[in-house]
Amino acid sequence: MPTEPTVFVVDDDPGVLKSLCWLIQSAQLPVKTFESAERFLQSYDPSWAGCLLLDVRMGGMSGLELQAELTARGTNLPTIVMTGYGDVPTCARAFKGGVFDFIEKPADDVLLMDRITAAMAQSVHDRERCAGAGELATRLERLTPRQHEVLDLLIAGTPLKLVASRLGVSLQTAAKHRSQVHSKLQVQSDAELVRLVLSHQGTRRP
Repeated sequence: MPTEPTVFVVDDDPGVLKSLCWLIQSAQLPVKTFESAERFLQSYDPSWAGCLLLDVRMGGMSGLELQAELTARGTNLPTIVMTGYGDVPTCARAFKGGVFDFIEKPADDVLLMDRITAAMAQSVHDRERCAGAGELATRLERLTPRQHEVLDLLIAGTPLKLVASRLGVSLQTAAKHRSQVHSKLQVQSDAELVRLVLSHQGTRRP
């Protein structure tokens, strides 16, 4: 099982697989090849990082069917779709399904490696963002219900005096709650607090 970001190549043409494997390895990138979509799914692990280089037309499950299945499973592998039969409907279907890029065969080696490198970088970025969101969620769970109220008001840009008024507490008590929110979320100011939470929209409980 790959333990580092890897380029996963799925194509039913042995010659293409061999050529792509050589090209990717020459760029010092880990690569793993599969001769069918079914073989890829048999080995697939959601923990894999990297990108997927996928042929559209294959015997059995097509590339777009594999893409749809991975999307349904919530995969986060950026996908580059390749085909020797490029047409507008296929391209549109691929992008609608969320592919990273769509390239017609035969692909220029420089262009292909540029897109693979970009997809690999996107995968690393997505994983770092998810890790950050998970860490923020853990911190948010430490807040009390009252501290969540204070957090919501601060995120809305509410001045501390108004926070105290809306919560029916003294300014000193409101300041204490704000300090505890800052401490638990590991920020130094309201501005940093806003940037942290808004950068991870959707991680906070309703």
